[in-house]
Amino acid sequence: MSRASSRERPPARRTRMSRDERREMVLDAAIVEFASYGLHGVTTDTIAERVGVSQPYVIRLFGSKKGLFLEAGQRVFDRIMRALREAVERQPQEPMRALQRAYVGLMTQREELLMLIQVFAASKDPEVLGTVHERMEELYNYVKEVTGESEENLRLLFAQAMLLTAAASIDLYSLAEEKEWARTLLGFNRIRKRTG
Repeated sequence: MSRASSRERPPARRTRMSRDERREMVLDAAIVEFASYGLHGVTTDTIAERVGVSQPYVIRLFGSKKGLFLEAGQRVFDRIMRALREAVERQPQEPMRALQRAYVGLMTQREELLMLIQVFAASKDPEVLGTVHERMEELYNYVKEVTGESEENLRLLFAQAMLLTAAASIDLYSLAEEKEWARTLLGFNRIRKRTG
């Protein structure tokens, strides 16, 4: 094709994004920003700029910065719940092991786990606290139902999940290559002993 003929072509039309597509982009950008700076450390201007929309548009979509923060937090809880459900569906004969593996798999989603920590940190706000209580109860009830485990084992599973969340937030996995204490906290030494 000659250069002249390529110049004659009209420019390709951009596909206009739907409101739902823009909403998804704003939520993804909000998770990244809130994960780093929390509810009070981010402006809706920053999030709007990241996506390429106007700040008033972000407010029209979510009502307020706190509304956006709450929805971003809900999105993270939804993704955690989906990962757990999918793991149990793949391995229904060993639901406890499936849940543990699924949560370890979430460690690759560092920003989302940082967002989860930011939601916990913002729980001084009654609306955020109510959301956290509701979603944690949902997770607890699901895990209890599919595993049938004792209260003690459920407590240990959730404690392990919280440790893994904290480990992801401080990038403990990188330290585990060099530091024995990091390997111990992550359970890597125990795994080596079983397989070694």
